[in-house]
Amino acid sequence: MGEAAVLAPPIPELAGEIFGPAAPKAERYARLLAGPGVDRGLIGPNEIPRVWDRHLLNCAVVADLVPSPCSLVDLGSGAGLPGIVLALLLPDVEVTLLEPMAKRADFLGECVSELGLDNARVRRARAEELSGTLMVDVVTARAVAPLGRLARLAVGLLRPGGIVLAIKGAKAAEEVQAACDALTRLGVQGVEVLLAGSGKVDPAATVVRLTAGQ
Repeated sequence: MGEAAVLAPPIPELAGEIFGPAAPKAERYARLLAGPGVDRGLIGPNEIPRVWDRHLLNCAVVADLVPSPCSLVDLGSGAGLPGIVLALLLPDVEVTLLEPMAKRADFLGECVSELGLDNARVRRARAEELSGTLMVDVVTARAVAPLGRLARLAVGLLRPGGIVLAIKGAKAAEEVQAACDALTRLGVQGVEVLLAGSGKVDPAATVVRLTAGQ
């Protein structure tokens, strides 16, 4: 995969600490996002200066919420955030990058190959198409859909008792309130708004954790 002339900023010290042994691959992934990722319209060029703090670190801290080992689907994976980041950090987790759009799925496949991610695979499909057939322990999502719709898509991919980790913004609590009836209908048994990476990154990542019924 060719890289654009514009490169990502160098890895910050904090990112080096959080990614640990995976830091060299995280740097490579940052360059892929800043180069081909921008060229193909997966992220905007204005995101390059903040690719570490806004994107990679925002996703990396979610790893603390993922049980390991487990199976995980990153729903609407797009540029691979958070799925590729979690695959880098959690080698014992089997990650499926679920993406319906060909352009994005091709980019994800190239990233998986170039980064040597043996624990990750790409599936080009919509969540609705795999509901009830692909059953995993964890579903992650970032900037995919409002919480009610996202939960409907995600719960169909979960084993009983599985969890959804939805990376949200400052209005996460409002989304939970708006989705309350939908979550009840889906049999969701636990709803929490968490701050992942609090005390490690600023700002912390706001994550809504849903627990599917048994």
